[in-house]
Amino acid sequence: MKNILLAILSGLLLSIGWPTYGFPLFLFFGFVPLLIIEYRIRNSKRHKTQVLGLAFLSFFIWNMITTWWIYNSTPFGMWFAEIVNTLLMALVFLTYHIIARRSSFTISSVFLICIWMSFEYLHLQWQFSWPWLNLGNGFANFTSWIQWYEYTGTFGGSLWIWIVNIGIYKSVLLFIEHKDKSILYRSAIKNGLVIIIPIIISFIILKTYTEEGKDVEVIILQPNINPYTEKYNTSDDRVGALLSSLTTKEISQTTDFIIAPETVFADNNRLKNFNNSIAKKTATSIIGNYPNANFLSGISLLDVFRNPTKVRPQTNEHKSGVFYDDYNSAFLVRPDGTTELYNKSKLVVGVENFPYQSVFKPLVGDAMIDLGGTVAKKTTQPDREVFFTKEGLGAGPIICYESVYGEFVTGYVRNEADFLAIITNDAWWGITQGHKQHLAYAKLRAIETRRSIARSANTGISAIISQTGNIVSSLDYNEQGTLKGTLKTNDKITFYVKAGDYLARVAIFLMISIFLFSVTKRRQKINA
Repeated sequence: MKNILLAILSGLLLSIGWPTYGFPLFLFFGFVPLLIIEYRIRNSKRHKTQVLGLAFLSFFIWNMITTWWIYNSTPFGMWFAEIVNTLLMALVFLTYHIIARRSSFTISSVFLICIWMSFEYLHLQWQFSWPWLNLGNGFANFTSWIQWYEYTGTFGGSLWIWIVNIGIYKSVLLFIEHKDKSILYRSAIKNGLVIIIPIIISFIILKTYTEEGKDVEVIILQPNINPYTEKYNTSDDRVGALLSSLTTKEISQTTDFIIAPETVFADNNRLKNFNNSIAKKTATSIIGNYPNANFLSGISLLDVFRNPTKVRPQTNEHKSGVFYDDYNSAFLVRPDGTTELYNKSKLVVGVENFPYQSVFKPLVGDAMIDLGGTVAKKTTQPDREVFFTKEGLGAGPIICYESVYGEFVTGYVRNEADFLAIITNDAWWGITQGHKQHLAYAKLRAIETRRSIARSANTGISAIISQTGNIVSSLDYNEQGTLKGTLKTNDKITFYVKAGDYLARVAIFLMISIFLFSVTKRRQKINA
């Protein structure tokens, strides 16, 4: 019973430390009860399945409390995501348990940190990607603590959390063994410093950081079209009229960008006819009398064809001999009428991609998990496209879910984006923590890249975010309107943009090395 209570405690501590309602200080000791459980089981020689079961309980509580809102788009999708992600976390912890039985405290602790960071990196790379609960995201609403993310990315936060948890855990074990209160006092001072010093460094960076660059005047549109009852039943003519009406109230001769949300134009648009589409005509009409204005928006595009040589893994088959590529795209229209297109490339599992088709398609056919949105497989592109104005100003168009991926977003900056434009639709989950967490994670991207962000949400929270992750201004959820403001450009490259998720790659190397060492050492003992 004590172990069950400790497992529940771990799950609750991790949950109340999570944004947007939580306080991240709890993350620094959220794993400690679970670590104590593992130590007890390991030393009592009980079966390792108990570790798996109790870890599953902890992580299931954490997953459910923080991401239950997926239920609002699909009950099945929510249960699938919660159970699978919980099981993966529990298996990671079970692997640590196996290694801890074969190695010293220090080696097993390093292994735990490294395998957890490796797991988080996997969630950023594979086709079942769900990095929502990567630990470094936990500071998203406390950006004054993590200005050093420009050097480490979110993996710096994950490492920080684990170092403190293991430090506290070690002190608890020593106190249990020696019953000496001075151990707790020393632990409080030592671990307190490990928490406080990075925060002090962050505050120093924040106070000394100055945004330098050109001013860019943006108008962000929030049409607030309900995705369940209106979005896919609203013609592009009506959407265009609404966007024009919203823009007319704010546009001026000094406006540089008008930004509209993800797939706001969704009326069966064909790629080959884009230049004659309502979307482009709307953009051209809006900026026609404003020679400095550029129009950036989201659009759904289809490319229908019969040529079988054009078929790719992400291509959909409409009927025998007829194929189509389905794009979730961003487009730019310049004052001279020239255009650019970018296709979303980090896709939502089940909604926009069919993970590992060669394995699962023979088993389940074309079934896809509906987590909110359309259910055709989307076609991506390999490179991060940057939209440049005629003056050479670069905007990185980030579409919805892509904003959760730190190293992915650095690709826009390496391709010379001067600021980032996030276009999204966050209405699938209703008035829950879902859209709030999504907004909060965007602030991490601003710090990592030191790029200002203009965020346009159809139904969500539109915002202008500074290079330090501060929300300068915003429009509330479920509010139709425009947000006009000025942001600063930046052409400097941070260390994180250059190096990416290097901490995770080091962790993978160490994890594999320790694992092989432990297995080899065990075999040598058996042979002896």
